Amino acid sequence: MDGEDRTWKVGELARSTGLTVRALHHYDAVGLVRPSARTASGHRLYTGADVRLLYRTLALRDLGLSLEEVRSVLEGGGPGLGELLADQLEQVERRISALHALRGRLSAVVSASRGGPPLEPERLMRVIEGMSGVDETMRTYFSEEQMRALHRRREERGEEAVAADVAAWPELIAAVGRAVEEGADPASEQGRELAERWMRLLESFHGGDEGLKESLYRMREDNSEEIAAEHGGPTPEMIDFITRANAAREAG
Repeated sequence: MDGEDRTWKVGELARSTGLTVRALHHYDAVGLVRPSARTASGHRLYTGADVRLLYRTLALRDLGLSLEEVRSVLEGGGPGLGELLADQLEQVERRISALHALRGRLSAVVSASRGGPPLEPERLMRVIEGMSGVDETMRTYFSEEQMRALHRRREERGEEAVAADVAAWPELIAAVGRAVEEGADPASEQGRELAERWMRLLESFHGGDEGLKESLYRMREDNSEEIAAEHGGPTPEMIDFITRANAAREAG
């Protein structure tokens, strides 16, 4: 395909590029890549310039741009390529985030179905609805960038480590609840040990990132009653106990 004077019939060009004849006809119909010549009988003939334009079009399409956006770039009107690609990147990031959320729901459903009786439809729907509700709540408090950071951290730690942390919370919350009911001193060795376990599990979530930590605490404070009632989360009394126990632990 390296002769300026060479031409290609539509079938030849389709075979060379891997496109269908129908796709080439569509590009012609919308005025994106039109053949510059015709045979005596009226068949399309593509010149070297047409082929270069086609490859530029395909390269832009591979970046996810729509045909209208491709036209805008090729004609030099409207948003520039950099702006279009930035928008496209943002859309891709949103899709990746949505896929990560879906992966989390699927993992939860699979985990719930293992080691126990088969999930009945009603229980399955409760699991899925619960995960969807958690996702929606988190998006209220965590930015898209923070959500991506959480997904990356989850991938780096691995599903087994994350699952172990999730499984550890109910037992720890129950232990703190017993300590509160028994009137244990938060500054006691028992209180400091519980606080250490609590803070270690929290850090496994936020990784020491102050922004993630702040968003996590704000989410808990705003939804403490709902978390306690619907998800078995800690009560305000438990949080107060852990707060004082951790202060004593840090004070030595």
